[in-house]
Amino acid sequence: MIEQVASGLEHYLTLLSVRQKLAASNIANVDTPGYHTRDVDFHAELTKATLAAAPEIKEVEGLYAKNDGNNVSIDRESRMLSENALQFNVASNLVREQLKQVRMAITEGSSQ
Repeated sequence: MIEQVASGLEHYLTLLSVRQKLAASNIANVDTPGYHTRDVDFHAELTKATLAAAPEIKEVEGLYAKNDGNNVSIDRESRMLSENALQFNVASNLVREQLKQVRMAITEGSSQ
């Protein structure tokens, strides 16, 4: 059971890391003509968590494109970075608590 939770959290953190890098890349290319915003379908990737495949990165559809074809929105990317950081902190705290429980179980088991 603990292994499944740890594996799920590991996959969750990996997705957050990929998404953070994509948002940073999108922001870095905000003035690149023809650049299209890229992201991962976060919820779909979480449902595939049992598979060991890398997340599928795709262009984001339905965004307003400037005259040069670039569709990066600083507002969208900034919001995504903030949400991602918050989710990463929550997941990190969950991992920390899991490790604390494992350490406590080991410590209590060795004192008997």
